[in-house]
Amino acid sequence: MAERRRPPASRQEPQPGQPVSDLLPERPSLPKVRDVAAGCKACHLYLRGTQTVFGEGPRRAEIMLVGEQPGDAEDLAGHPFVGPAGKLLDRALDEAGIDRRLVYLTNVVKHFKWEPRGKRRIHAKPNAGEIGACRPWLETEIALVRPRVLVCLGATAAQALLGKSFKVSRRRGEVVESPLAPVVTATVHPSSILRAPDDASRREEMKRFVADLRKASEHRS
Repeated sequence: MAERRRPPASRQEPQPGQPVSDLLPERPSLPKVRDVAAGCKACHLYLRGTQTVFGEGPRRAEIMLVGEQPGDAEDLAGHPFVGPAGKLLDRALDEAGIDRRLVYLTNVVKHFKWEPRGKRRIHAKPNAGEIGACRPWLETEIALVRPRVLVCLGATAAQALLGKSFKVSRRRGEVVESPLAPVVTATVHPSSILRAPDDASRREEMKRFVADLRKASEHRS
């Protein structure tokens, strides 16, 4: 299992329950914020997660994709979207004509929330308290990257950023007016495509997902 990332020794160790606002540097930059986030204990999820999985991508990425939380593979690797859903996302981005290296990828919650099932660690949906505790990290990422296009992947990300009443099933692909970015939209999380009941359904859902990403990318300029 990968080692938990630790903040630099010169920085005081964060205390359990200490809010993120107390940890943010006066003059934030992505490297500085990533460093302090490594020691985040704002909610109890740090106790079971292997490490903080912070966002990654260019400092001035035109497109930011926001998912729910890291999964098992991401928790162990310390990088977002590297597991099965991430590999599907890679294929979708490629089909949509988007270079993943030019996209900023992150999640609403930075620690993996899981439940044991035999020897496996199964994803558990984060609750409002966990999302709220972690929100300042995401808000800081958005403020620093300043993407032109922000895409929420799945219901948790969409409702965290666009309001609890937002329904991806009804409004996917729609451009939503928001102070977060000039263009804000939502689509499904790639993990939902993996859960489709059969190959035909997966192909159809993948086609729709690629179309949503392609439509979002058209707003880059």
